[in-house]
Amino acid sequence: MSRPTDPHAAPASAVPHHSCGCYAAAPLTRREMLRKFANGFGSVALSALIADPLFSRTRPPTAPTDSTPMPHYAPRARSVIFLYMDGGPSQVDTFDPKPRLTREHGKTFGMKMERTQFENNGNTFGSPWEFNRYGQSGLEISDLFPHVAKHADKLCVIRSMTSEFSEHTNANYFLHTGLGISGRPSVGAWASYGLGSTNQNLPGFIVLDGGLTPPGGLECFGSGFLPANHQGSIFKAGEQPVANINPLEPTAALQKRKLALLDDLDSATTARIGSNDAIESSIHNYELAYRMQSAVPELMEVDAEPEYLRQAYGLDADYRPTQIFGRECLIARRLVERGVRFLELTCPNIGSDRWDQHGNLKSGHANNARAVDQPIAALLADLEQRGLLDETLVIWAGEFGRTPFSQGGSGRDHNPYGYSIWMAGGGVRGGMTYGATDEYGYKVVDKKVEMYDLHATLLHLLGIDHTRLTFPFGGRDMRLTDVHGHVLHDILV
Repeated sequence: MSRPTDPHAAPASAVPHHSCGCYAAAPLTRREMLRKFANGFGSVALSALIADPLFSRTRPPTAPTDSTPMPHYAPRARSVIFLYMDGGPSQVDTFDPKPRLTREHGKTFGMKMERTQFENNGNTFGSPWEFNRYGQSGLEISDLFPHVAKHADKLCVIRSMTSEFSEHTNANYFLHTGLGISGRPSVGAWASYGLGSTNQNLPGFIVLDGGLTPPGGLECFGSGFLPANHQGSIFKAGEQPVANINPLEPTAALQKRKLALLDDLDSATTARIGSNDAIESSIHNYELAYRMQSAVPELMEVDAEPEYLRQAYGLDADYRPTQIFGRECLIARRLVERGVRFLELTCPNIGSDRWDQHGNLKSGHANNARAVDQPIAALLADLEQRGLLDETLVIWAGEFGRTPFSQGGSGRDHNPYGYSIWMAGGGVRGGMTYGATDEYGYKVVDKKVEMYDLHATLLHLLGIDHTRLTFPFGGRDMRLTDVHGHVLHDILV
């Protein structure tokens, strides 16, 4: 009599049995092996991609919650290098020539003067420098920048930039964060929040400190209400860029055991109290710091660069500030190569004031230009030679400009009503000017550009719609440009 069939029993082929040794299973063919193991190989690759927030469909808790994945559209720029000219360079002495100032030098100023920072206003002040035309575009550039002038056809000079503030601290907050008071996320933090870094061993937002911290302090580089891991990481331009970058443990094994213990404690704490931005950001930053211990020393090995290139950047210049800023620019190029999203370079200390020449305009501006001119030109040439300029947006800007009339006879006061900045690479048209100031270079008369417009255009070139990059805070969705901002499409390629 046959035994009843158990409906839950495994099929006969799956029931283990003892072999008598008379029979052996046929070996797998190559085709069968690939068919059976294909999903296994794929899962290995998939698990690696899922673990990487750049590829994962499930974004980390610190990433934007917008339903549309970042970027919103094809980006023109992969990285941004912001050359911050601390103090406010004079537009009429750099990139906005005004012959009328020269003709009326020393005469009573021909327009109504707005209130200035020190209210010590003098007569019309013509530029001490000559302007010449450069490149096929014939762009007019001051003799202050003989090296940058060689790259005139790469530059888009915006001559109609404005600010809402005439005092350094508020104007710096406005330039860096889009609001004239402290507490808001910087533009670099927004870029990091929106896009992250393509290098998991380096921060997405790095500030290369040449020696001068902007008025307004480190909050100019802060993350505000965004998760704390998006704040700017300050790197010094010297041999030791980051404090404690070298491990204290005598062996790598000991350090790994410590990190494993720390990870266990962090996991237990998170399980007990739940998600917390301060804790999660601290964990992220500690993990990143560990990875930076191997990435940063190699990054700073600028001596490995060819001698001709180090000379081009000015690392052997007679003027120490040129050496400092040259090293910043060379490191910036190395960071762009390594996928860092947003870089800001601050000015070196020239021994007197920043670009903030309330007196001694001629010597002050000359020394500041001497510090940055050669390195910036080398950076533009180096990026172009390596095929990186097309995908790297370079911005040269201060927080405001300066008056076309004198202060105290030999200086210029602050002027937020019209000044010049320039952009290059990253989808921007070169060899052109945009907007205009009046015949004195005092106020914008054509195509006024507000800070919100600059920020909207920067994000646009990174592939981000500035109206859709938001973060919930204070009961509403906040954004870098608040409720303002228009992309400057006329300057884009």
